[in-house]
Amino acid sequence: MHDKQIIGRGAEATIYLIKEFGVDVAVKFREPKTYRIPELDTVLRSRRTKKEASLLCSAVESGVNAPRLIAVGKYSIYMESIKGDTLNHTKLSGTIAKAAGIMLGKLHNHGIIHGDFTPANLMFCYGKLFVIDFGLGDFNNGSEERALDILLMKRQVSKAIYSIFIKNYSAVAKSYKETLIRLADIEKRGRYQSRTMV
Repeated sequence: MHDKQIIGRGAEATIYLIKEFGVDVAVKFREPKTYRIPELDTVLRSRRTKKEASLLCSAVESGVNAPRLIAVGKYSIYMESIKGDTLNHTKLSGTIAKAAGIMLGKLHNHGIIHGDFTPANLMFCYGKLFVIDFGLGDFNNGSEERALDILLMKRQVSKAIYSIFIKNYSAVAKSYKETLIRLADIEKRGRYQSRTMV
């Protein structure tokens, strides 16, 4: 049994740090949910684990900095441990906004929806920006889903930072016009009103 240290905890999973052959490895384990029927819980945890592992591999293939997959268990993902801080409590710079826009554009070009593309799931380490936590992600080419990825970021950052972000996203994303039209449509709906900060 590995000595393990908890380094993160979310609604569905706990992330541990373990040593494997002297190397730090991050392990994301999907916890059982007692409120679900056990048979359903088993299927959902296994399916979501496999999907997230596939998304991680595809993200790296798309040219995005993301933790590299090492192995997959039934409910666990073993991946490269990256050292750094998430950006949810950091004032974003124009350089980071540019990199984030480019990376989201690359993900969307590859048919990947992150599902929670916010500063909390961006990490700066090794002098590079990394995208982490694809637990809510999916493989999808729909403009609605792409637009929601953008909206999540828009609601978290200043207008100036969003302007840099979306400019660089649009320079990379192949279907950016369609996506931005859908974004404008979503923002007109009451429950998705944008709350971009001044």
